[in-house]
Amino acid sequence: MVAFSLRSADGTGHDLGHWTALAAPENERAYRSLVEGVTNSLVLAAVTAVLVLVLLVPTMVVVHLRYPALVRPLEFVCLVPVTVPAIVLVVGLAPVYSVVSRVAGSGAWTLALAYGVTVLPYAHRAVQADLAATDLRTLTEAARTLGSGGVATLLRVVVPSLRRGLLAAAFITVAVVLGEYTIASLLNRVTLQTSLVQVSRSDPFAAVILALLALLLAFLLLAVVGRVGSAGAGRPVLPGRDVAAPAPAPARKALP
Repeated sequence: MVAFSLRSADGTGHDLGHWTALAAPENERAYRSLVEGVTNSLVLAAVTAVLVLVLLVPTMVVVHLRYPALVRPLEFVCLVPVTVPAIVLVVGLAPVYSVVSRVAGSGAWTLALAYGVTVLPYAHRAVQADLAATDLRTLTEAARTLGSGGVATLLRVVVPSLRRGLLAAAFITVAVVLGEYTIASLLNRVTLQTSLVQVSRSDPFAAVILALLALLLAFLLLAVVGRVGSAGAGRPVLPGRDVAAPAPAPARKALP
């Protein structure tokens, strides 16, 4: 991909002509759909990640702590979307999005609802792996003993304890959103992948360059997840009053 993107226009050597052409003012009109697709995909990735984490994590924590008998049913429900082909999913989502378009408009950000369902199996497995390795019950009971409320316990105890799983779920969500094509194409939305297909018909070099940049972004996010997840992995701070360390006992004087 790198060698292809560096190929010169006459095919005799390599240069940065195709890379600089992306930022050339005279090509702004030709690449307008590409800029729109990249912007929409980045917005979709952020909205989908927030939507999935806000809805999934509290649900999994409550089920894990209070309703352990529902762990398996919840896992089954979260894994169902991965068994449904994308084309079948679109057939079911088309009537739903006809209503969504009338209520919330036909903006590309509305795809976050469909993408949230698509990434649900991967996000669930990432959070569940970290949840199973954490003694969350002991941590939450200690927080309640110190007078912490439910929201404070979730934000100051549960989230730091599941940091690596949350980052992995967010990374997987971004990767899936940036690479999804079928749903966006059949629902007539402009995203990174649909714009790449359009641009590749007239300029295959631009499509390869954008695909290469998306791949580098995925590797960068993976490195960030590994770095942040392993650095500073200390115990979460439990809310409540700080307990002062006991003062050392005074040294006893030797008798004469």
